[in-house]
Formats: sequence, C-alpha cells, structure tokens
Amino acid sequence: MSYAKLRLDDDERRIMQVLRSAGARSRKQLAADLAMSASKLTRLSSNLLAHGLIEECPSSEPMTPGRPAVPLRISPDAGYSVGAMLHRGLMEVALVDYAGGVIAHSSQPFDDPDPRIFAARVTASMHDMAIENRLLGRRLLGVGIGVPGSSLSPEGNRRWTVDSLAAWRGIDLKTLFEEHIGHRIWIENDANTAALAEYYVGGLMRRCSTAVVILLGHGIGAGIIVEGRILRGAMASAGEIGCLYPTNEPRPSTLDLLSTLRDEGCAIHSLVDFDEVTAGYEKIVDRWVRRAAKQIEPIINWGVAWIDPGEFVISSPLPAPILQSLVDHIDFGAMHIGDHCSEMPRVSVSTLEGSAATIGAALLPIHATAVV
Repeated sequence: MSYAKLRLDDDERRIMQVLRSAGARSRKQLAADLAMSASKLTRLSSNLLAHGLIEECPSSEPMTPGRPAVPLRISPDAGYSVGAMLHRGLMEVALVDYAGGVIAHSSQPFDDPDPRIFAARVTASMHDMAIENRLLGRRLLGVGIGVPGSSLSPEGNRRWTVDSLAAWRGIDLKTLFEEHIGHRIWIENDANTAALAEYYVGGLMRRCSTAVVILLGHGIGAGIIVEGRILRGAMASAGEIGCLYPTNEPRPSTLDLLSTLRDEGCAIHSLVDFDEVTAGYEKIVDRWVRRAAKQIEPIINWGVAWIDPGEFVISSPLPAPILQSLVDHIDFGAMHIGDHCSEMPRVSVSTLEGSAATIGAALLPIHATAVV
C-alpha cells in the first residue's frame, strides 16, 4: 500500500466541493455554479481527469450529434483511506473510497489501553481488509483516528483522553501512530469524525451546510460543521459540551447507559451482543432514555442560539431504536428558539448504525483535499 499526496489549488478544490455536494454535474453546470469561464473550467477539469480524481459518468448510450454533455463526478478509484476508532471493548476499522463510499467495515473485541498495541491491530486489520477488497497497490491517502477527549494542543494531536484510554493522554498521537502504522495520520476528536461521516455519507451536505452532530460515546460531545468545515476552535476543542454537566452527576453517554445497567444487575461490559445481554432490562433502558432526553434538551436549545444549524443529528454506537426513543422524548415545546427561527431545526438519528465516528475518521484524509 502506498501513500500519494494530493495537491489541489483552490479552484480545483471548489470544483471537487461542488461535485461532492451536488453530485454529477456537466461542465456547463459547473462553470455556472462556480461563476467560472468555460475555458478555465475545461482546463481545470482536464487536469483533475488526468490525475484520476474525477471521471466522466459512464453511459450505455451511443455518442451521437446533439447528445447532452457527459456529466463529471468524483472518481471512487482515485484512492482510499482508513479510519479507526475505539469503543468500550470494541475496535472498529473502516475503508472509504475517494467518493465517500464505504468499501468495508470491521469490528472486533479489543480492550488493551496501550496505543502501540492498538496501532499494531489497526495495521493488521487494514492490511487484511485491503487484500480482501483487492486494494493492494492502490493510492492510500492516509489513516484517520477518532479519539475521545479534549485537545491539549492547537493542532489537536495531544489529547486528554477518557479514563479507559489514560495511556494515550498527553502523547503526540500523530507521531506515535505514523511511526507504528507507517502512513500519514490524521488525529481528530471522535465527535468531529462522526460529524464528517454524517455530512458526507449520511447526506447532511445535501440538506444543509451547517449542522451539529451530538455523539453519545465514551462521553457526550458535539461535532459542528459550519459551511462545510469542521469548527475546531482555538485549541481544537470546540464542541466539548460534556464540561457543561456537573462533574458529580452522570452525563448522557454510551458508557453512562452501560454503567446504569450494571448498577441494576445487568452483566454488561461492552457493546458486544448488546440486545441479547440487556434482554429483560427494557425498563431500565427506558428510564435512562427519559433522563438522557432531559439532559440533551438544553444542549439543543443552546445549539440553536449559538450555531443556528440546519439540522441536529444524534449519533452513537447504541442501537438506533434507543436513539430514536431519546429523540421522541425531547420536549421541543419547552425550548426558547428566538425570532430568528420560524421553527425548530430537524433533529434526526444517525443512519450509519453506530459506525459514524469510524467512517468519519476514514474521511479525514479525503476531507483535507476537499476544503478550500
């Protein structure tokens, strides 16, 4: 597997942005979308075609005089990237192509706190998945890793991780993982990677340009997309909404639900076989859902006031029915939304089945070539 750096100028990135958000477009449509001359658009698109980053949409129709222009689209064969993420007792790895399509996704039990062991397992998994999907020799854009925890540096490579990953704290994770995995690494907060996945793969970019993704994982965090960009903040810690909750009270998160179930006698320690292990504890789950909904209500209300998003998405490795029940129990009537909003933004549940943070981590190298 080899890594090849993609160098695009701002106008080329603008073309790629439109194709990602709007889908296939003709050269004439692209020129109009970008207020660009036809000759300039033709020159830039020819360069992108030559590098295999975009392609003409295949058609079974024969070429005839007067045939409509052949649309252009992002080429999935331009390369692929890898994403990795740790949940409690579970490691996930995903491969994503350059067009944002998920090539493969795997999960396996994993509970070792040593980041070097994690790196070794990721390296082995991505190699096996590349062989299985016939990707050896293809352009590997890089590896993204979603990390739960606030940033300790402006670039975000050192983090104050959650207690279960205490061995990761304060380490330059980018340097460590590049040394042990052997490819260029992107480090990002797991809520931000979940937001990227919802934006590119979950369809948010076709519904709105500004959105908030609330991730219930190790803790609770928010990934904020503003005009297609991750809002990272001065210390790469924007969206650390967990600090808004009292430290002596439980916060709504996946680990919080697991802890609540254990306190009631359920022998659950990870998300593996969640439905089977929690059978008979439905009332406990329902009670947690109602409490979590009350705790999330002010977060959504504040998000409306501060960010003015087009949509909120609730994302978590928890089963989708639990997340939908949580949304159903949110009291939108009790919120204060101000005169700037004619109605509450949509609040939806992720359709990525708990894999958003991992898929989004895989999208980090691709996103780096897309933003202007």
